[in-house]
Amino acid sequence: MNYKHRDTYNFNLPEHLIATEPNYKRSECKLMTLNKNSGMTEDKHFFDILNYINENDLLILNDTKVINARLFFKKITGGETEILLLQKIDDNNSYWECLVNGRKIKENDTLYLNFENIKIEAKIIKSENAVRSVLFSKPLDNDMLKTIGNIPLPPYIIQSRKRKSENEYNKLDAEFYQNVYAKHEGSIASPTSGLHFTNELLESIHEKGVKICYLTLHIGFSTFNPLKEDNLENHVMHNENFIIPKETAELIKEYKKNKKRIVSCGTTVARVLESEYNDNTNTFNRLEGGTNIFIYPPYKFKCVDALITNFHTPKSTLLAMVSALAGYENIINSYKEALDKEYRFFSYGDAMFIY
Repeated sequence: MNYKHRDTYNFNLPEHLIATEPNYKRSECKLMTLNKNSGMTEDKHFFDILNYINENDLLILNDTKVINARLFFKKITGGETEILLLQKIDDNNSYWECLVNGRKIKENDTLYLNFENIKIEAKIIKSENAVRSVLFSKPLDNDMLKTIGNIPLPPYIIQSRKRKSENEYNKLDAEFYQNVYAKHEGSIASPTSGLHFTNELLESIHEKGVKICYLTLHIGFSTFNPLKEDNLENHVMHNENFIIPKETAELIKEYKKNKKRIVSCGTTVARVLESEYNDNTNTFNRLEGGTNIFIYPPYKFKCVDALITNFHTPKSTLLAMVSALAGYENIINSYKEALDKEYRFFSYGDAMFIY
């Protein structure tokens, strides 16, 4: 098996299994458990995760919060153009890396927004491949974005809703595309494996004796960037900023020293931990910075022992990553089973627990 080839991570996904609406009873979605050693799966509901996370486990959550990063500006000719904010370049919120919809838009072009007496100009300063550096005439702080922006739902949700003649947004997206524990604003996508948790379920896990801690990874362009190169070694992962609180780092070191299990909620948490944890010295390289780590087989995990995740898209970096943790054959077999049993896929879909 060529684990470095993009087609290795392809499968046929019927459109009706793409979840375009959240599960409004978060913890009642379906959960498939996968034993990475035996390959055995079980069909449960997410609230059953309580029976799979043990009192000696350390559960780590990503407390990033999604910003209203999807903006609509107009060209000087009057045509509408979508801007997706990716990452701040400066500290005053005026200069951003963005995706700008429109091939004919070039450097030094200016786009315009006029919304409820708010007027903003956006000048294209620099273009590098798909990413543009854009200077806005007013700071796009969180208050401004809440006024002029939209929740950046994944493109496939919006496209699928359009094909089904549904509205691009519904009134509950702003609530259900955020985790209940989201705190630090900065992501352009939700760490969706955490969408299944309710405050009540987290409290039950805590009462069981499980220690819960947090880190922050602000999700950026890499989430939307599918595998385009046939050879995975040529795929470029963009930097995503993270912070590991000192308390979290100390807990991880204590749990690893005592050979207790580290449970990662989501691939974002796993990427940070695998990027920065040194298993030879039981230390962290950094507690703050940016990571562009790309994990695929035959990578051996050094920090994460178990993973809560969703069902991922074909030809995606995330599918390659879970294949490294669970074993490629185990993942392919479990995905076939999920298709047969009509699990819901992607951001608003059902969950998997790999242990």
